[in-house]
Amino acid sequence: MRNVVIFGPGPQFKGGIANYTTSLAKALNKLGADVTIVSWTQQYPSIIPRDFIDRTSKKNFFEGTNIKVEYVTNYNNPISWKQTVDVIKKINPEIVVFQWAISIQGLPMGWIAKKLKRQSHCEIIFDLHVVAQKEGSAVDKLMLNYALSKPHTFIVHSLKTFDELKKVFPGKNFDLTYDGTRSPNNSTVIKLFHPVYDMFVPDPNFDREKVKNELGLQKNVFLFFGFIRKYKGLHNVIQSFAKLAKERDDVSLLIVGESFWNTLDSNKLSTKIKKTIFGAVKKILIKSNDDENNYRPLNLIDELGIKDKVVVVNRYVGNEEVHRYFQVADCNVLFYLVATPSGVESIAYNFNLPSIATRVGHFPENFKHGYNGYLAEPENIDSMYDVMKMFLSDPIPRERVAELAGNMSWDIYAKTILNK
Repeated sequence: MRNVVIFGPGPQFKGGIANYTTSLAKALNKLGADVTIVSWTQQYPSIIPRDFIDRTSKKNFFEGTNIKVEYVTNYNNPISWKQTVDVIKKINPEIVVFQWAISIQGLPMGWIAKKLKRQSHCEIIFDLHVVAQKEGSAVDKLMLNYALSKPHTFIVHSLKTFDELKKVFPGKNFDLTYDGTRSPNNSTVIKLFHPVYDMFVPDPNFDREKVKNELGLQKNVFLFFGFIRKYKGLHNVIQSFAKLAKERDDVSLLIVGESFWNTLDSNKLSTKIKKTIFGAVKKILIKSNDDENNYRPLNLIDELGIKDKVVVVNRYVGNEEVHRYFQVADCNVLFYLVATPSGVESIAYNFNLPSIATRVGHFPENFKHGYNGYLAEPENIDSMYDVMKMFLSDPIPRERVAELAGNMSWDIYAKTILNK
């Protein structure tokens, strides 16, 4: 039996990376691996004014498995970093897969990986959800160079991410593989994909028309799902939809997601202190045009006079509810400003829900315009409005969405990691 550790957020946390860690653990376990998730207890500096804990989902996705979860690593406590190394060494895995998604975690992750590299014989893999950061800061390059110099092996979900990795280390030799074969001479980069989430199951008894009536939706439903972040371009989704809504009475925009920076009680003194300190730090480290402090895209709904055409569920949606919104929708909207392989895109595949996206990041790798999706020009409201109209006049057949999804299973992903 192969012994594998996944380092990343455990199931008590919100968001796509926690879901990803859960699904990967289950896939490896299904192949016979003995899997332990070694998780953060706190993923970020304590000054960040946000609640990262999932207090909504109830289902235990590890029920019926022998997957273990150890909550050990506190970003703000270096003693816990050493404890993390000790816990992993005691488990004695053959492989440790680190979930890498943001450079701010580079110091603890790089330190832990460095110690394991020196003190154990495990293969250290960094699963790169992103390299180039969606919000650039002055310390990104430093943290990227420090942490990403430690692994033996990398996983990338798109060729764009591989190109970004090569730019971080222009003098380094990488060997790219698609089947999981490890290079004996250079750092191996395994080109994979963002697998289709199997944790979100369509309800076979779902009454779509009933739910549409309950939510007040029209015949054709465009869905924006996930955390409300500037890089996801909700402001552009709303503006392009507003143009469409002026022409048609049979369309609705369904926005489902939590405002990323609005999860704590703003009246609490602790929240005010965190926001003040964090705001000051962001002004020093983050480019002004990347700062999300004043990002309020939902205000556009009233400003553009489309309140009767837009339904907003502005909260964190528990795992048990996710199917409801993907099954009621006709089209998934991904008008991102920048993009890495998206968890929302992956969820949509699980429901064979067609997507329209901007021509950024990896989207042109996955979507063939007019065949299994439509692509709009980034930051171009008229182009986004045009692809919305295209979708209505020539909808994407769901069987074409299923074609791509069939090649993006967790089984293939896990077998490639294990090199089976």
